[in-house]
Amino acid sequence: MSPVSSSKMPATIARRGLMLVLSSPSGAGKSTISRNLLETDPSLEISVSVTTRQRRPSEIAGKHYHFITTAQFERMRAADELLEWAEVHGNFYGTPREPVEQAMSQGRDMLFDIDWQGARQLQEKMKADVVSIFVLPPTMTELQSRLHRRAEDSEEVIRTRLLNSRAEIEHWREYDYAIVNDDLDEAFRNVHCIVKAERVRRDRRHGLFDFVNSLLTEEPNL
Repeated sequence: MSPVSSSKMPATIARRGLMLVLSSPSGAGKSTISRNLLETDPSLEISVSVTTRQRRPSEIAGKHYHFITTAQFERMRAADELLEWAEVHGNFYGTPREPVEQAMSQGRDMLFDIDWQGARQLQEKMKADVVSIFVLPPTMTELQSRLHRRAEDSEEVIRTRLLNSRAEIEHWREYDYAIVNDDLDEAFRNVHCIVKAERVRRDRRHGLFDFVNSLLTEEPNL
């Protein structure tokens, strides 16, 4: 038997998809990091949440959120069609169950841009699949400046978000990783490194059993 060449080595080893959860107070940068991840990593796809809040001018329905009525949301919640849901700033948000379960079984990675309430529910239901990262602002003053620079919310909404941000930050200990976003490029690199490392964890790669068995039964040409 001739030696196995590198070209015959398996290109991929089957694995279960992971659920990458990014959370932060509004303005800390999780949405920008999420967007950069999706643009640079084609194997990562966003979990599009449903929400009852109004669409912002920069948002596209079906891409950033599925915008639905409160009655529609309540029907989905009652039918157990949501993996998680939360009420944030007076609006409801939730993650549809079916597309996530399908992606995970096919080995596709899903990105969740959600708050700590949603992250906690996902960790309770699918802990082995979740990789959670909390993005922190460098200072509260900078957080306030970012919310104003975004120029998408009224002063009243900005004040509410700042008041709620301290309570949100208190939950950082519940996450696997915490990253301070004082430099966006560095924060993005750190998140990307976490994703790459989590993808090769032994307990996610069920295809390793067959791969290792093939190694042990292979008879090299000595």
